[in-house]
Amino acid sequence: VVYRQINSSATSSALKKLLFFSLLIIIAPITCYFSSKSLFFEGVLGLTSLNSYFYAAIFSIVVLHVVLAMFVYVAWSDNLKVTPYKTD
Repeated sequence: VVYRQINSSATSSALKKLLFFSLLIIIAPITCYFSSKSLFFEGVLGLTSLNSYFYAAIFSIVVLHVVLAMFVYVAWSDNLKVTPYKTD
């Protein structure tokens, strides 16, 4: 029978990563939406308010997908580091 060793440091590390990415999933798209709308699309490019809503929403969706991809990568690479061992 193959078991994986579950220790408190691995669980603590996984929870910290989950909390970090959960906060990043909430904060990053909202921050990117409002900052890109007002600073970049309206300020730098001079778009109208109606057009800047549209482009800022697309940008925040792209940021959300990047964060999700980072989470999947970190979760996948952590899963490969765990080595099973056999106990009798």
